[in-house]
Amino acid sequence: MGAHAHCFDDTVDADADEGVYSGCIFCGIEGAGFEALPPEISIRNQLEENRRYIGAKFGAGKFIAYFQNFSNTYLPFDTFTKAMNEACIEGIVALYIATRPDCIDDRRIDFLRQLKEEKGVDIVVELGLQSVNHHTLRWLNRGHGLAEFIDAVLRIKRAGLEVCTHMISDLPADDINDVIESAKVLSALGTDQVKCHSLYILENTVLGEAYKEGRFRPLSMDEFIDRTIGFLEYLDPKITVQRLLGRSPTGRSLFCNWYTSWWKIHDAIVKKMLREGRYQGRLFNYLNGSALKHLNSMP
Repeated sequence: MGAHAHCFDDTVDADADEGVYSGCIFCGIEGAGFEALPPEISIRNQLEENRRYIGAKFGAGKFIAYFQNFSNTYLPFDTFTKAMNEACIEGIVALYIATRPDCIDDRRIDFLRQLKEEKGVDIVVELGLQSVNHHTLRWLNRGHGLAEFIDAVLRIKRAGLEVCTHMISDLPADDINDVIESAKVLSALGTDQVKCHSLYILENTVLGEAYKEGRFRPLSMDEFIDRTIGFLEYLDPKITVQRLLGRSPTGRSLFCNWYTSWWKIHDAIVKKMLREGRYQGRLFNYLNGSALKHLNSMP
């Protein structure tokens, strides 16, 4: 079971010298961990409180410490290592650490490798990518490109750690071919897990202002479902899909999941795949010299 830990309360400025907004156009000030305990509470106390609550509610005895909010490796090195060590309390079997592809380096990766060996915990680095399209990444104001993501994944995997990648299926700047290419890139790199999201819109964000002014319109739910299924069909079946869509903080949400419960959309995806005979990895046939396969099958 997951037990959130909140230790960081800042964002990374992107392209500040180019006169554009800092931070992703869809990110709110509270980040993704809007259900986490306040950062004023020590990490150990946050985890112990969540462990007691979740353990009693679900009968769980093993937990994941999830450093979800913002870019957790974008901390002074000593602060980062202290936070990770503090999270390794009894019952914690894995650390999930969310960050950006351009906020992870060999020094931090080597520390995490040693922590895994010394504490006996699994380490998963969660990288926000969202799209493989350079123009889309620039539109989102991500502040990094695909190369930084590839570099981060290769370094993390070489250290024996795992990677979970975050993707958004319904970005209007992308088309279905971009979504399929995303699945291919993740499969070729050997990312271990993926979390898919629908694009939500919050108050006090660049995207939120564009939405209120009528300059931005989300794609339809049907388009999201079709893109998500297309993504899954090209995705290596060995990659664990952690989620198909997420949720937003309700108090500041302008648009999320077409004003429908997330589980209804999830069920619609599953039902359509079953009805049409589609499944994860159905079209995973493009690696290891795919153009030679017809020659290799000849007598």
